[in-house]
Amino acid sequence: MQTPAHRHGATADPQSRDASQPYTAHSDTPVHRDTSVHPDNPAAASGPHGRSTMAVALPVAAALLYGLWTVFVDRTSGSSLGHAWLLGLITAVVSGVLGLLLVRVQPTLVTEVRALAYGAFFGTAIGYLYSISGTAGHTTLESVRMGAVMGAVMFAVSLYIFRTQRVREPHGEHRPRRHHHPHPSN
Repeated sequence: MQTPAHRHGATADPQSRDASQPYTAHSDTPVHRDTSVHPDNPAAASGPHGRSTMAVALPVAAALLYGLWTVFVDRTSGSSLGHAWLLGLITAVVSGVLGLLLVRVQPTLVTEVRALAYGAFFGTAIGYLYSISGTAGHTTLESVRMGAVMGAVMFAVSLYIFRTQRVREPHGEHRPRRHHHPHPSN
């Protein structure tokens, strides 16, 4: 007879297992993973904490592009060249730090929360650029509305990408939950 603990991968004697070996969810058989570096597997050639160099390079490159875009938008709205470059440097540093932080915590987030974080980050960035564009008649409410619309679009795109790329999450992959209810026997 299986108890609920057995159905979910628990064993009768958890101290008897080797703590260094991961176990599958439905058996007490250890899962052996090949951790050697293969030329066809860039994830195996990742950095010290399992992160690849692309996980660092993409947020840094995006932050640099965002900083340059900020310089362009601020300069075309009538600011001095020094002010535009200072603002671009500040926005590049802030967006780079936040982007690296988001990439760092992303594996611990559930799919919907991860997509929401990307949407909020992108929406805030676009709303900020819209607010400094300097076009006559822009109000704070219009900047917030533009950021919210662009954030919602990014949320939808991120959610689609994360749902179609079946990546293992902290709580497991998305799949329907099956409940086993034993029938009483008389």
